[in-house]
Amino acid sequence: MVNSINTITSGHINAGMPLLEPDTHRSISPYEFLPSWFFYTPVVIQSFCLGIKHFDFALPLIANPSIKLSGMVGESKHDILTLAGPIAKQWISPFTTITTTNTPILQQTQNAIEAMDKQHLSFPIVAKPDLGCRGVGVKLIQSPKQLSEYFKSFPINARFLIQEKAPYSAEAGIFYVRYPNEKKGTIISITLKYSPLVMGDGISTLKQLIENDSRAGQLTHLYLPRHKEKLETILEEGKEFQLAFAGSHSRGSIFRDGNQYITDELAQRLDTIFDDLKGFHYGRLDVKFKDMNSLMNGDDFTILEINGASSEAAHIWDRNTPLKTIFSTLLQQYKILFEIGAQQKEQGHHPPKIKELLAAWKEEKQLTLQYPSTD
Repeated sequence: MVNSINTITSGHINAGMPLLEPDTHRSISPYEFLPSWFFYTPVVIQSFCLGIKHFDFALPLIANPSIKLSGMVGESKHDILTLAGPIAKQWISPFTTITTTNTPILQQTQNAIEAMDKQHLSFPIVAKPDLGCRGVGVKLIQSPKQLSEYFKSFPINARFLIQEKAPYSAEAGIFYVRYPNEKKGTIISITLKYSPLVMGDGISTLKQLIENDSRAGQLTHLYLPRHKEKLETILEEGKEFQLAFAGSHSRGSIFRDGNQYITDELAQRLDTIFDDLKGFHYGRLDVKFKDMNSLMNGDDFTILEINGASSEAAHIWDRNTPLKTIFSTLLQQYKILFEIGAQQKEQGHHPPKIKELLAAWKEEKQLTLQYPSTD
């Protein structure tokens, strides 16, 4: 365990993060973009065995009893965040929730701005679908015009969140578990999330900088379409250009194993927060924070999202994580999920029918196909 970290990035985009080690022989995990079935087939087999052991295959769906289907699929960001009481709410980035309608876009935009005013939100803000995962549909909105464009690209009668752009640049995913019969929880994973960037040299175009970068050059299919209107721009020498905003590795963010930064102080802070957010026992928090020292002390961070049963201990997507560790981590976290679900059942919570899970999955998938592109 690290007691302090003094070497942090001094740039703007990843300010407050530990220095990102330079690429040597490997810039991308060889497993990072393999299909999900490759990693989750052993999880499915183990879950089948655990279901037989506990005489119930649906236990993971009640691990977080206050969240729809425990957060396995189809959970509402709004519904989860509004579970917070006055203490927990202080640690959550302010937001408001908007439902799209058939009314004119300008009127919807004005209504949204009025809702923002009530929550003391101002541009820039972050817009994200209420239902969805892996950073789908997340956009940084700088103006009323961009907000109107977001409305135009969003499906009718669907909800999205407008959330304060965090005052911090550093970002992490913190996986927290607490068994129902225990007063204290445990952090089982910290993932440091770096926004990929290229640095201008005053000569090269953005397209050239992306293609010549050791990591970005292997992910041009993610970055070039996203910035197609700026590809011929020549960046000033020393100017940073952020290639991805959403903190999802499937959208191009860089994940690093941050488990060395797990501290008792941070775990105790999360205990306090979840004492005031009932029914959450298993999942990952996506947070922004001032710097590593502050985060390790349990200070100066804000919660962007709270993800439930389908969460990953995302440090496994560090480029240096061995395949054996990826599998063992996933298997261990799903074992914990079943154990928590079994305890919840003993306390009187009844697992839903599997058909409810399938219906929620179908609804989320249909909406996801209609969401706007991700920044």
